[in-house]
Amino acid sequence: MKGFPALTVIGIADGLIHWQIFFVLCSAAGLSQAASNFAAFCVAAAFSIYVNMLYTFDGKTSVFGYLLFICGMGGASFAIGSMADTRSWNGLLTVTVFTALNLTLGYCFFRFVLFRQQRS
Repeated sequence: MKGFPALTVIGIADGLIHWQIFFVLCSAAGLSQAASNFAAFCVAAAFSIYVNMLYTFDGKTSVFGYLLFICGMGGASFAIGSMADTRSWNGLLTVTVFTALNLTLGYCFFRFVLFRQQRS
């Protein structure tokens, strides 16, 4: 299971994890959408990086690469959550917008930055 099909399956699992954690933190714990979106992203990203290293790319990545991904996409998750808080978005819109961004940019980051040396 390599390449785009594997990333798609892992991306769907990542999205499900993210959505569940977001709604638990936002609804049950009463956190802001920004904090909920960021925390949910961090948990889902840890899952994605680990599973992609094991099954998709058969390799390891650097701690720097992982931190670069977490900072970049984590910042985006917090920014979208902050925008949602400011504009009183429904939580469903918040996670939908971030999921679309995360799947697109996450795929590009995994494929062309984090694991680029393994493409040859």
